[in-house]
Amino acid sequence: MPTVETVQGPVDAQELGLTLVHEHVRFRDEAVAAEWPGRYDEQLELEAALVAVNAAKERGVQTIVDPTAMFGGRDVRFMKQVADQSGVRIVACTGIYSYDYLPHYFENRDVDVMADHFVEDIERGVQGTDIKAAFLKCAADAAGVTEHVEKIHRAVARASVQTGASIMAHSMPAVATGPRQVEIFREEGVDMSRVQIAHCGDTDDVAYIEGLIDSGVYVGLDRYGLEMYLSIDKRNATAAELLRRGHAERLMISQDFCATIDWFPPEAAEVFEGAGAIRNWSMTLVFDEVVPALREQGVMDDRTFATIFTENPRRWLTA
Repeated sequence: MPTVETVQGPVDAQELGLTLVHEHVRFRDEAVAAEWPGRYDEQLELEAALVAVNAAKERGVQTIVDPTAMFGGRDVRFMKQVADQSGVRIVACTGIYSYDYLPHYFENRDVDVMADHFVEDIERGVQGTDIKAAFLKCAADAAGVTEHVEKIHRAVARASVQTGASIMAHSMPAVATGPRQVEIFREEGVDMSRVQIAHCGDTDDVAYIEGLIDSGVYVGLDRYGLEMYLSIDKRNATAAELLRRGHAERLMISQDFCATIDWFPPEAAEVFEGAGAIRNWSMTLVFDEVVPALREQGVMDDRTFATIFTENPRRWLTA
């Protein structure tokens, strides 16, 4: 059995167990945090992460895949603190999370130089530590696959081809980024079984999602609780239909929960909840509400549950 890198070191892939494949123990702008550290409370952030992760642990979760990359405040030392204190494994990534912006450092260097940075994280260690990234992250959103976004995707693809590391690509179904993202990976020679297109659950267009599945990738139904993109009822209906059509072996279910996030002022959370933009967003929503709903519809038995939450993450990470 192959091994998977975690922030505590490599583990036998079989030991990953029940896995949440898309959650963030902290999400923040690293530049703001570096320039104005007093605006953040590291201890409160750690406590919030532990509350979220321990709640997931109570539901049987043994591993959390955290796709926090550059521009999301990736901090593998913080991740290791959470893993050490919770007893839940955390799998870290490399890559760049950008909808278009690139710093001049990368804008004025070619794709292969960018890829070399990602390879270093995978083969040597992240942020001056011996903690190695286990997969690669890139993103395309409302702006679409811009020139800079394409550059990041190609660098991620080349690092994947060189190292064998898997890829998670943030996508936006509303502007149909997925097919173009897949096309870039194909052009770069990536093995599609190593690719996961995240956030496909933001649409109830089953044909769109099936088109991606037919390309050989995994798809993420991974934003449960974020009602501003799609309600939980519509997400469940989409998941149920995909399961009825026999796609269990290509689905990932998660919440994209951020234990803390600095995108909005604290009072915004109440506004979002009041407006119905978020509902019960947490690291446990899929176990508390989604799985029971899918079981009630007759599309989720123990075998399917194990496929989605244990076998698929392991296969994707070790493809």
